[in-house]
Amino acid sequence: MAAAAREGGGASAASVAGRAGAGPGRAGPGGRLAPMAAAPEPHEPEKKPFKLLGILDVENIPCARESVLYGSLGSVVAGLGHFLVTSRIRRSCDVGVGGFILVTLGCWCHCRYNFAKQRIQERIAREGIKNKILYESTHLDPERKIKSNSS
Repeated sequence: MAAAAREGGGASAASVAGRAGAGPGRAGPGGRLAPMAAAPEPHEPEKKPFKLLGILDVENIPCARESVLYGSLGSVVAGLGHFLVTSRIRRSCDVGVGGFILVTLGCWCHCRYNFAKQRIQERIAREGIKNKILYESTHLDPERKIKSNSS
């Protein structure tokens, strides 16, 4: 039977097990349920990072994705707006490219500024928590000095 299964003309292993009474969900010999075979994990292909112009890794660089998206929207708005006003195609394309550059750089600078400010605040909070843990219940504890001065 194994030779017939290898040639493709025989029954599959699941149907053979089903006929024998030991398939998934059926009681095998001794009244026990046969364990179900674990399905193999589907192989997930590795994702290649999306790089804009081959240099800017948009997925891993903070603020890059938002800046490019807003820049492309600014490009469409500026170019289409200029075309609707002047009906000059070449000039509208130039305005669109300029709009992309300006909006992308503006969003990039704004987002990176906020990102740096947030990292500084996180570092200050982390140091404060570390000092709180380090100096708690010691004579160097600032809260203990405040309480002793008020009483």
